Amino acid sequence: MATATLTPSSLPGDVRLMNATAALLALVGSAALAAALLVWVAKQPTFAIRSIRLDGEITRNSISTIRANATPHLAGHFFSIDLGEARRAFEAVPWVRHAVVRRVWPNRLMVTLEEHHPAALWETDGGAEKLVNSFGEVFQANPGDVEDEALPTLTGPDGSSARLLTLLQRLQPVLVPLDAAIERLEMSGRGSLRAELDSGAEIEIGRGSDDEIVERMQRFVGTVGQVIAQHQRPLVHADLRHNDGYAVRLKGITTTVSPTPGRK
Repeated sequence: MATATLTPSSLPGDVRLMNATAALLALVGSAALAAALLVWVAKQPTFAIRSIRLDGEITRNSISTIRANATPHLAGHFFSIDLGEARRAFEAVPWVRHAVVRRVWPNRLMVTLEEHHPAALWETDGGAEKLVNSFGEVFQANPGDVEDEALPTLTGPDGSSARLLTLLQRLQPVLVPLDAAIERLEMSGRGSLRAELDSGAEIEIGRGSDDEIVERMQRFVGTVGQVIAQHQRPLVHADLRHNDGYAVRLKGITTTVSPTPGRK
């Protein structure tokens, strides 16, 4: 008795199509069932966010304050929570500069915080005060929370805070021989700089690259001490916007040091 073995290629075309369709439907059904199972599992109370651990710099806010400000903006469970949105929620808390949020199995979040470190005050066009951090970024917080009452003030066009802070940090050491410090550094819309010292003196620095400005101030500090000593009067105003010299006004006296053929 002869026997015949049917291979897939020997089956009629409609039978092969029916088998392939059945296999595909079985695969789709299995995938749908697995997806539904995963969704069901993910929605179980076990995976609801149970706790949030805060780490890093937490000196300006209490843990309860940070949680009270951020947690109302967190949505979802362990699998569905948007970590980017969660990070932005924590970074919206006053004094928080940066936050890193990660999941901790099975139902926790770990949040590492970096705070702003105030380096200067920032005066807006309307006269309101914000703060500048150590990166030169302007941020919103209550200046009254800053323990250092001697923070210098910066003001200038939008986007100039980082450059102004860098210039401030470079110019402060230059003024040490005068036993003075910059209380206020401002930049005009054309980029011209003006400084107010803690002695009450005002210095019109002018425009230029950072190196040019520092060099100009060094030349001024290197010679103005002799002028002050000669007249025995305190400095009131100095104008460094000259090509080959500067003009100074001492209390009751106005004088020019070196020729002044042009202005900057």
